[in-house]
Amino acid sequence: MFIEGVWVEAAESKLREIYNPATGKVIAFVAEGGVEDVHKAAAAARKAFDESGWPETSPLERARLLHAIADRIELAAEELAILETMNVGKPLRESHHDVSEAVQCFRYYAGLVNKPFGQTYPVADPMVAMVVREPIGVCGQIVPWNYPLVMAAWKLAPCLAAGNTTVFKPSEITPLTAIRLFEILQEVGLPPGVANLVLGTGAVVGREIVVSPLVDKVAFTGGTATGSSIMEAASKTIKKVSLELGGKSPNIVFADADFETAVEYAMFGIFANQGQVCSAGSRLLLEDSIHDRFVEALVERCQKIRVGNGMNERNEMGSLVSPAHMQKVLDYIEIGKREGARLATGGHRLTGGDYDQGCFVAPTIFIDVTPDMRIVKEEIFGPVLVVQRFKTEEEAIRLANDTVFGLAGGVFTQDGAKGLRVVKKLRAGITWINSYHPTYIEAPWGGYKRSGIGRELGTFGLDAYTEIKQINVNLHVAPLGLYNND
Repeated sequence: MFIEGVWVEAAESKLREIYNPATGKVIAFVAEGGVEDVHKAAAAARKAFDESGWPETSPLERARLLHAIADRIELAAEELAILETMNVGKPLRESHHDVSEAVQCFRYYAGLVNKPFGQTYPVADPMVAMVVREPIGVCGQIVPWNYPLVMAAWKLAPCLAAGNTTVFKPSEITPLTAIRLFEILQEVGLPPGVANLVLGTGAVVGREIVVSPLVDKVAFTGGTATGSSIMEAASKTIKKVSLELGGKSPNIVFADADFETAVEYAMFGIFANQGQVCSAGSRLLLEDSIHDRFVEALVERCQKIRVGNGMNERNEMGSLVSPAHMQKVLDYIEIGKREGARLATGGHRLTGGDYDQGCFVAPTIFIDVTPDMRIVKEEIFGPVLVVQRFKTEEEAIRLANDTVFGLAGGVFTQDGAKGLRVVKKLRAGITWINSYHPTYIEAPWGGYKRSGIGRELGTFGLDAYTEIKQINVNLHVAPLGLYNND
């Protein structure tokens, strides 16, 4: 672990085995932190913020450090991509994209840090009223296992750019690229205590970060149930909280859509990263007149997806992240069968040969589903697509919004007015027309309803790590004359 600029063992000297989910083999041993480690990291971050002058570091210097981090990530791109694939199970081509996105993120916030973002206001009195943004303080940052490097960049870059310090916790099962990233932070000369890495479970390390009185804000990406628990725990000390949570996102395809494009994006929407994506297009809504043809084409294409070890660059879909998560996905598939949904393809673990030691599930498509089914309502977080059908635009919108989540949604149509009309009625924070999944560092990311609170990325991502302060300057310095001084 990395605390106050030094690599340290866990206070209780515990270790955790880290596995490659594609092979079942141990690939690393890492420290397993606990409550005492969080206390040390939070104290170091507090000291760096309150006493060591990090918030007063010039924007130019912070930008220089962020650019240096981006440069080092780029130099280590191949190493990081291999680590990500070995630890998470995703195809190497996706890991290369993740590394590129991390580089872009640090560079974007390096460029944004010295841009003007204050305001002045005309007021009635002989006064100048102004607003400035200041860093919040110590930020607890907790990221999930599906995009370890990207999520680390999304949180660390704006946090550091704004002048905050951090106690950072990656998932206990996918910490390897986070460890390498913190080596890079040390290499570029980030001052001691500004960024601290604590490894361990969410139940112990994560919870202690959330309840620590030394932490001013918690930023979390992960499941909705955990997000709810974080809100409750953080409320005891009135912490600022930003949450990017789960989804059950609709991907709507109208009959007039470009057919091949829609099929390709339907696959990408659910099978990228083996479906382990919060914004996955896990509900495919098809207009009645194209339903059968579309499902037939989709099934044919899905059965040709090359599934296997992500280190083989020919493979298009990799392993699920762990045996426990694979079992959860398989359990949902069984639930779908019992509920009466019909399997169009997949629905099983892949076995035989190299598959036997890994966590591989066949691309799975359910049809003949109803809105009350659990596989339609609940986030599965795996390569499982449910197909719904609709007759009218109004029905498509109603089905799309029939969920407690509101993270993302897509619409495919060659009628531009219809596409925009439908997207504007989707209760979701991230939407696409004739596309699905592209993420842009420059644009905000976050959801409606139970998909979270706040936004990451873009200028919104920097704002999320700042406090707003009002400053009023009296231009007519004289006694008020309100009190009798005789």
